[in-house]
Amino acid sequence: MDRPLDEALGLISSRTDLAEILSDGPHSLFLAEETCYSFDLGYTVHAPVADVNIASENEHLRRATIRVLADLASVCDRIGAARLVIHPGHIWGEEVRDAARRALDRSLDDLAALQREVSVRFAIENMGAWDICFFREPGFLDRLAALDLGFALDVGHAHVNGNLEAFLEEGEAIHVHLHDNCGNRDDHLGCGEGKIDFLRVLQAVPRSATKVVEPSSFQQYERSLEHLRPLSP
Repeated sequence: MDRPLDEALGLISSRTDLAEILSDGPHSLFLAEETCYSFDLGYTVHAPVADVNIASENEHLRRATIRVLADLASVCDRIGAARLVIHPGHIWGEEVRDAARRALDRSLDDLAALQREVSVRFAIENMGAWDICFFREPGFLDRLAALDLGFALDVGHAHVNGNLEAFLEEGEAIHVHLHDNCGNRDDHLGCGEGKIDFLRVLQAVPRSATKVVEPSSFQQYERSLEHLRPLSP
């Protein structure tokens, strides 16, 4: 986000053939779709995180979020994106948790119906150690599987929650976010800078899963590629 999208994609395209675009702020694909056609890259897209919430108990806002995701899915189809990564929503207070959970169920039904109309696969991402967020435990996977919605494994989030091994054993991720930490907070370190066993991760996740590196800086991205290449099966 600290570089224009064309500059960021240029740097990535010189090092790998897959880029994930967080469609938010200056990289919003509603504003910058044309930039994608200038590069010979495969794409995955991360849905906005700042102003959308599929678990909003306010039905007007929940429906607006679904409309945003529907429009973004159309962009994904046009640029040939393989995955659309979506956060599972959050609450602003415990008093609305039950209402938000019901809202999330409605949104998952809506997303399952929408997915049948587009080519891009939806991948719902497991979240980190924030009490306000849904989908922090592997038990949520059954709900996704029942609706044929995909699962995006965020390795760092699972490691912070102490359940990475459970996700690797129980989940069939179609998309993976790779970054590191020491287990106490979501640092988004470069791979190999924390305590995650990436050999175990890469051996466990399906070969067909798309994989993107998601550290905090471009320098950590480059170091991550160096760390991961010898480990890839």
